[in-house]
Amino acid sequence: MNAVKTIKITPGEFLHQAKILGQLPTMIEAISTRQVIQTTAQTAKLDVTTKELQQAADQFRQMNQLYSAEATLAWFEKYRLSLDEFEEFIHHTILSQKVVDHLFSDQVEPYFYEHRLVYERAIFYEVIFQDEELALESFYAIQEAEISFSEVAREYIQDQELQRIGGYRGTVSRKDLKPELSAVVFASTPPTLLQPVLTAQGSHLIFVEEIIPAQLNEPLKVQIMAELFKEWLKEKVQAIEIDFAANKCE
Repeated sequence: MNAVKTIKITPGEFLHQAKILGQLPTMIEAISTRQVIQTTAQTAKLDVTTKELQQAADQFRQMNQLYSAEATLAWFEKYRLSLDEFEEFIHHTILSQKVVDHLFSDQVEPYFYEHRLVYERAIFYEVIFQDEELALESFYAIQEAEISFSEVAREYIQDQELQRIGGYRGTVSRKDLKPELSAVVFASTPPTLLQPVLTAQGSHLIFVEEIIPAQLNEPLKVQIMAELFKEWLKEKVQAIEIDFAANKCE
């Protein structure tokens, strides 16, 4: 049986490996993000209670299936964390959410009404042709009831899974579609078959089943706050000058 080999990693070696493995920018961004959140929380006098810390720690253990002390200790060992460092991690997670709520909870509603079209969704089916004339022929054939959309999908879609569900794209938001597609899809009056739309990908034959107007429900509130926070954080991090004293890590 081979003996376990111990590898000593110094701070300087750790930094060197992070550089050559291309991980340094990610690490710097994470450190900068943490400091921005901590500074913002201090300025706003945000804090975390012992009860909040305990509840979040319990939720984390459940989400990661750490149901026993042994499983929790094994997780600590895997990530090289002490109990104090784990509590610091949980504390920062809670503090991050409090910063999000503090900065953006009042901005969600006006932002939504200003950008509500972005959050509209459509349910539709799609077949993409490489031959524009064939797409037009199929469009007219469906209109004349010579063939159904599902039959066209079965004949011309190459992907077997997509073929099996008749080209069903599911519920798609406006911002997830190419501009040339979203313009016609969201201007339509469902249920309707659209004349083929040409993009760099091919000629899109689309049947729009439903347009779902945007509603400011709780999941969308969370999504909008996350989007606003991401943009705010990006600006703050980019404005930071980093001096990680590389030559001092020996």
